[in-house]
Amino acid sequence: MTKLLAILSIVLLQGCAGLTGLIPSFWDDNQSHRIVSVRLDIERLDCKAQQKPQVERIRDDLAWFRLYSESKGGRQADVILLTKPMSETVEDWYKRVAAEGHKDNAIYCELKKRVLTEQSTRAAKAVLGRF
Repeated sequence: MTKLLAILSIVLLQGCAGLTGLIPSFWDDNQSHRIVSVRLDIERLDCKAQQKPQVERIRDDLAWFRLYSESKGGRQADVILLTKPMSETVEDWYKRVAAEGHKDNAIYCELKKRVLTEQSTRAAKAVLGRF
């Protein structure tokens, strides 16, 4: 009977440890500020102006958000996953505008801006909606 109790308690303790991945991260002022900064950068995108510095600013803000979240620890995995699609979109766009001989394309910019607006709105609602 004591062996059964010991095995059961070990299984239950390990089961509770696995729940930390299911518990969302908590409110963080710095993350909230930065995700709104990302939204503002995207909102202010001017597709008629030079795109590289604008995309670079968004890329830097997202890198800051990721590095800050990773530095806080494992409980931030939810917000890192949330911003990953946006980071991938920006990284692809940055590679395009940073390529030698690239000419800005306003239509491509407008399409990327629309996608990023949608992605950043969802990410901001989730980050700002935490308790």
